Amino acid sequence: MTIRLLLLLLCSLAFWTSGVAAQQMTAALDDLLPPVQTQTEQQPPVQEEDSENGENKDQEAPEEEEKEPEPSPTPVKPEIEALEEPLESQLPAPETEDIRQQIQKLEEALNTRQQALGTSQERLEFAESLLKRLDNEYESFQLRLERAGLNLTNQYANLLRQRLERLRSQTIAAGLTQGISAQLSAAREEQLRLEEFEAVINPTDDIRGQLEVRRARLLRQLHGAVTEHIEVLNDYYSTVTQIQDRLEAYKELLQQRLFWLPSTNTINTETFGKLFQSVSWLVSNPGWSGLREAVKASFNEDWLAITALVIVLIILSARRTAFRRALVKTGEDVGNVGKDHWNLTLYASLLSLLRALPAVGALGLVSLLLDEGNEFLHALSRGFSNAAFTMLLLRSVYTVAYPEGLGERHFHWNSNTLQALRRQIPLLLWILTPIVIIMPTMAIPEGSAYSDSLGRALFAIASLALAWFAHQFMSAVRQDQPGRRALKILHVGAVAVPPMLAVLSFWGYHYSAVRLEGLMFMSICWLAFVILLHYLGLRGLSVRERRMALIRRLEEREAERKLAEAREAAESTGEAMPASFESPRQDMNDISQQSETLLRTLSLVVAGIGLWMLWDDVFPALGIFDAITLWSIDAGVEGEDPVPINLGDLMLALAVGAGTVLAARNLPGTLEVMFLSRLRLEPGVGYAITTMATYIIVFIGIIAALGVLGVQWSKLQWLVAALGVGLGFGLQEIVANFVSGLILLFERPIRVGDTVSIGGITGTVSRIRIRATTLVDWDRKEQIIPNKTFVTQDLTNWTLTDAITRVIVRVGVAYGSDVDKVQELLFRIATDNERVVDDPAPAVFCVGLGDSSVNFEIRVFVRDINDIMLLSHELHATITRSLREAGIEIPFPQRDIHIRTATGSFPGRAVDSPREQAYDPE
Repeated sequence: MTIRLLLLLLCSLAFWTSGVAAQQMTAALDDLLPPVQTQTEQQPPVQEEDSENGENKDQEAPEEEEKEPEPSPTPVKPEIEALEEPLESQLPAPETEDIRQQIQKLEEALNTRQQALGTSQERLEFAESLLKRLDNEYESFQLRLERAGLNLTNQYANLLRQRLERLRSQTIAAGLTQGISAQLSAAREEQLRLEEFEAVINPTDDIRGQLEVRRARLLRQLHGAVTEHIEVLNDYYSTVTQIQDRLEAYKELLQQRLFWLPSTNTINTETFGKLFQSVSWLVSNPGWSGLREAVKASFNEDWLAITALVIVLIILSARRTAFRRALVKTGEDVGNVGKDHWNLTLYASLLSLLRALPAVGALGLVSLLLDEGNEFLHALSRGFSNAAFTMLLLRSVYTVAYPEGLGERHFHWNSNTLQALRRQIPLLLWILTPIVIIMPTMAIPEGSAYSDSLGRALFAIASLALAWFAHQFMSAVRQDQPGRRALKILHVGAVAVPPMLAVLSFWGYHYSAVRLEGLMFMSICWLAFVILLHYLGLRGLSVRERRMALIRRLEEREAERKLAEAREAAESTGEAMPASFESPRQDMNDISQQSETLLRTLSLVVAGIGLWMLWDDVFPALGIFDAITLWSIDAGVEGEDPVPINLGDLMLALAVGAGTVLAARNLPGTLEVMFLSRLRLEPGVGYAITTMATYIIVFIGIIAALGVLGVQWSKLQWLVAALGVGLGFGLQEIVANFVSGLILLFERPIRVGDTVSIGGITGTVSRIRIRATTLVDWDRKEQIIPNKTFVTQDLTNWTLTDAITRVIVRVGVAYGSDVDKVQELLFRIATDNERVVDDPAPAVFCVGLGDSSVNFEIRVFVRDINDIMLLSHELHATITRSLREAGIEIPFPQRDIHIRTATGSFPGRAVDSPREQAYDPE
């Protein structure tokens, strides 16, 4: 139970890692990026009217922008608050309430609806003005960037970064579109209730009375207000959607240009002077004086989380030695087919993670204790949080590389590589952890002045540490393959890139260098995580394949023993023994290759998706394939634009097709290892499952690829119908055989390994293919029979539900024999034979009186149809011997011949022939 609980915890951790890792990585990288400090942050903001006038002037005189394109110091702030709960008016009940009460409730509903309508109109006007300003700013900004090209100042680049940060932080309220949809649904429901209300209260004759007239007028006013509110909400929804789309395009435009612009000046002597000032500022910062108050305030705020974390840290620290012993013990049974199990590897993974958690928890505890401090201590809190995440990544790899640990005993990794990881990761952590902790302090206003000096110095130290780690690691990897060119190129690249990024930072592209190196570090961590999952999968496949090989070997030995006995007993039958076809098994090498190929493909896909998600925000130009339109497909709806099919869609369709081919080819082996080998299936069931799964995968892959290319089912169905008609007339026999093959696989009237008789042919089913089925008869000849024959003709399956078959042996004894004695003797002969089953029991009957014998029948049952001829031989031989020893005669057929001599000549015959004279008895 403990192991299962730990495995469940590990699976939960894996899901949490896959869902949160990308977000945590991005947050950690944002804290490492240099701060954005411009002159506009030190000046009071410009009024909105002035900003709008400035924008209009820019549009009226674009020729002035060519001199010095400058972005607006006060960009649009796309802040829209979330909606309140959907409005639900309390409408009266016309059947139960008085007309005065109805009028009162209708007036209240009308006032409430008019207020909601006015609020929605104000929101719509604000959103429309915001969208207009955002469009104008986007178009103007795009024009400025096109005219300026890459010849932009550092101040301009910082303004771009400032604008991007504001666009990221001041966005549309979460769930705003869902709130508008909820308001629309409630308004439509109220509109329908009003219509039903009006239909119920309207009499058939003229309306009488002032109250009824007033009620009818209120109903019409309320219905009109609701209808108008629905129109306003529809416009509001459309406007908000357009704002969101424009914001995404705006941020994408900024990201495209920001990455290739310098963020600061080139390093100089002044930078070195500021370096000493930054160190002095960091050591003697006034924020340290509030450390005690920060710890006290943080504990009061999050005392429960802090206490729980302290308890967990104490437990983990106390159990470190026990975890280590348990980790070593999990590797003792690795390789032992009888005791080895995949759960051991999962348990070892959990123990490795638990060994890495104490240091991570310690950094997280410090982060919690500093979280409620002043601005400087809060920045340090973020640094400790980022350091905890970095510690988790590197310490997990370090614990995997333990001696006799997961990498050595379970995955059988290169010992030189593991030794390099154990030696270099602690050194790398000692260097990176302080740097990661200090970097967020460069983002506060006091520390932003030292970002160009201390920030770049710390980045250079981290880059050199990463280069040294890459050199040591790649040197260990190349020890076993020193002449491999790909590893040599990778070695040079891994060592050269971090120093090159440090030089890029000194040159002024500090933002780009930090972004690139951070993403490269996260990409390597993601690849390491995928590699770990890949080896976990390989380990599971390896354990299962070895167990399958052992089981198969034992089954083969048992089958060989039985076959040898059967052949030895059948040497005198004169007929060849047909081979046994219990199921069409794949070779273990093919199974292993298919499973590893599918697992490798899946790992590459997961790694590629993760890398794409990490780098897509940095390089929006990776979506250039979506901008190349190849053709357009009619949407099929009047008034809608054609759907464009771009180069990205074509590449995705090709990828789907390639994935379909790989899955169809490698699916049988994977299914055999992962599922079918664990089930007790009847002969042929596994073959039917893999065949149908292959058909389904191919069908889904074709439909998905065509769907990506814009081929809709509404248009494809006519082609399918036409093909169906054509196939029905031109290839009806082939189609009939194909459909019959599907029926055979689903209904399973015959299975691989069954002995059947059809059309005068008896044999064992060896293969069921798309068009035909193969039978191997008793002469070892393969009979290819179309599948349609098995569905439309009479078929005898000797082994469908029960392999037991009855055999009848007929015996005749001479008249005068003791019938009871013969029956007892024959019954004993039947029961003494080992091939005769006890249930159903054998039986002996006297079935008739022949011309020269009393006829008996021995009715027995055999387990296998292959025993029929052998049993018949053994029974006949034993009966002959036993009856002779008992003095019971097996008679020959007897005939009495009476010869008469004719007294006169036959008509027409004058003289007897010489033959007749010779046989004359007289």
